[in-house]
Amino acid sequence: MDKRLILLVMLLASAVAAGAQTERRIYTKAEQESAQKREVEKRIEAIQDSIRSVEAFTALEQLDFVLEANRLSFKRGETAFVTSNTNFVSLSDDKAVIQIAPFYGGGPNGVGGITLEGRASNIKLKTDKKGNVILTMSVSGTGLSAMVDISLPKNSYMASVTVNPNFHSNRVTLYGVLLPSGKSDVFKGRAL
Repeated sequence: MDKRLILLVMLLASAVAAGAQTERRIYTKAEQESAQKREVEKRIEAIQDSIRSVEAFTALEQLDFVLEANRLSFKRGETAFVTSNTNFVSLSDDKAVIQIAPFYGGGPNGVGGITLEGRASNIKLKTDKKGNVILTMSVSGTGLSAMVDISLPKNSYMASVTVNPNFHSNRVTLYGVLLPSGKSDVFKGRAL
């Protein structure tokens, strides 16, 4: 019985000691205001992202969009970071433009790459079970015959476009922001 009493006294003493040793961080008014400001900025950014997502989806549905690419991925996995105003894929009704300019200046289009124009046909828009949107189309024109697949993840405005030429296997994928044509700021070079 003495051992039980000693154990009980020790437990009570450690509980009292643990309760007496509490510590908490107290924030200054400036730190509180800064945290509130960051929270408001996060909410504003989330709302803006939501609006951009709706605009991107609507632009796809209306066949009036531009994907401004900031990164290219080539057939064998090589990647290149590029300027978004000279690397893009656009569609306006049935008029498609694909411009890939990984170099700075020169090239057939004058801006460091190639610009291809063509007519889009067989345009299909589907949404998978997860809500991701995929637009597929065939594009044909002077120097161009390709299948183009655009993937827009659910609730996003960041998309990818894969261009699969029909006559050779020089596939290229462009990654970037999908915008309505009216909000885009791209520079189109000379087309072939």
